[in-house]
Amino acid sequence: MNDRIMSSEEFKEDKDMTIRPVSLDEYVGQSEIKENLGVFIKSSVMRGETLDHILLYGPPGLGKTTLAYIIANELGTNIKTASGPSIEKSGDLAAILSTLEEGDVLFIDEIHRIPRYIEEILYPAMEDFYLDIIVGSDGSSRNIKINLPHFTLVGATTRAGDLSSPLRDRFGVVNHLEFYNCDELKKIIVRSAEVLGVDIDDDGAYELARRSRGTPRLANRLLKRVRDFAQVKYDGNITKDVADYALDLLDVDRDGLDRNDRLILSTIVEKFDGGPVGIETLAASIGEDSGTLEDVYEPYLIQNDYINRTPRGRVATKKAYDNLGICLLYTSPSPRDS
Repeated sequence: MNDRIMSSEEFKEDKDMTIRPVSLDEYVGQSEIKENLGVFIKSSVMRGETLDHILLYGPPGLGKTTLAYIIANELGTNIKTASGPSIEKSGDLAAILSTLEEGDVLFIDEIHRIPRYIEEILYPAMEDFYLDIIVGSDGSSRNIKINLPHFTLVGATTRAGDLSSPLRDRFGVVNHLEFYNCDELKKIIVRSAEVLGVDIDDDGAYELARRSRGTPRLANRLLKRVRDFAQVKYDGNITKDVADYALDLLDVDRDGLDRNDRLILSTIVEKFDGGPVGIETLAASIGEDSGTLEDVYEPYLIQNDYINRTPRGRVATKKAYDNLGICLLYTSPSPRDS
């Protein structure tokens, strides 16, 4: 299975900062989180104190990175970025922290992938703003304590459960980002279209929104691809008909599923009579790695009730049969009334 347009993983084109909101007022969705962050930011500025460390977690593509940049912008400070996998040694962390200035925001994406021994060096940096590292080796080793400016760490993760309790407990603000509804995604698409100089009507924006799997990253990606079809095949304006035409050619159905999603569903339904089927067997049947199947494909299908995960394996639901246009001939009998 090759790179998919409906993958929630970040592509190079998704890093385009021009269409990202730069303030909480421009940010669409996550209303409760946005309101609370606004209060925390304003109160810290009023007191002249550093904002508490913030943990943002949830599925990929929901705006965790965008929120980190907005937080820095609202505070009027600089932001430094890093990713968990890139911090392999204590020197990597020291190099990042030594570049910070008073009040800066440090954003660490995939923070759950920081090695445990690096976490232990991060603890005093988060709590008391100093770095305690060991230099040298064997008998010549010694501890060096480096004072750090006060800063705000914003950590982002798609796997909050993989964070150690000591690290999680050091965040003063913990927020879970939810999937977006169609109305919120429509607003995002209309705003992005305006920034990109694309003409789009309400029906066209709604059609894109309903196929975007509740994810702004996918909504913006689909907008750019449909824009290409609108400019080459039509008059440049995105209507519902144009969106339907382009998305059908891109093999994104009305539920936001693509060819790979439907291959998984059809394999469970047609090869294994709807399941249950073990993850390893399913992965071998479609020629995919089981880890990729679990991490990339399954989350959306499970969260949206296309498949169920049971102790015996994966089972297709009625919604999966409906999407494939296959009649579900057998349903479990209802329990008898007692």
